[in-house]
Amino acid sequence: MRTKTHLLALNGIVGGTYAALTLMASALNLAYGPVQFRFSEALTILPFLFPGTAPGLVLGCFAANLLSPYGPLDVVIGTLATLLAALVTQWTDRPWLALLSPVVFNGLLVGGMIAWYEVGFTGTFLPVFALNALWVAVGEAVVVFLLGGLLLKKTPKNGYLRQYIPEKRVK
Repeated sequence: MRTKTHLLALNGIVGGTYAALTLMASALNLAYGPVQFRFSEALTILPFLFPGTAPGLVLGCFAANLLSPYGPLDVVIGTLATLLAALVTQWTDRPWLALLSPVVFNGLLVGGMIAWYEVGFTGTFLPVFALNALWVAVGEAVVVFLLGGLLLKKTPKNGYLRQYIPEKRVK
């Protein structure tokens, strides 16, 4: 059984880990831009396994996006994408949707943000948006399906962590 203190500590760990992993990806020039491989995005499946961890993801993303080259726009749009993905992931009972929602929300919202940043709402916005949405979604899918899928599969097998995962989510 989780207490409010336990959930608060868990969200702090999730948020700090998300921010640290994003900064690590940033040091490798993989965290921002049309092609992103944020290792931290693997954590977006955590609300599926541990309902109530969405705030930690959102705060970690907010903190990481404070260093984004896209400025306040990424702080708002990128954090919104993480919030929406985390809520869908937390509310679903389907593992495939837990993996897919971050890909879709980041592809559309972050892809749109990058397109607007590059060309504004000009006549070339739609093709630039389509290309950016595709590349952001591809990078997101690689990380979420590989690393996040691994977390989704292995975490319930950990004897200690399993006690905190709702029974309907353990297979």
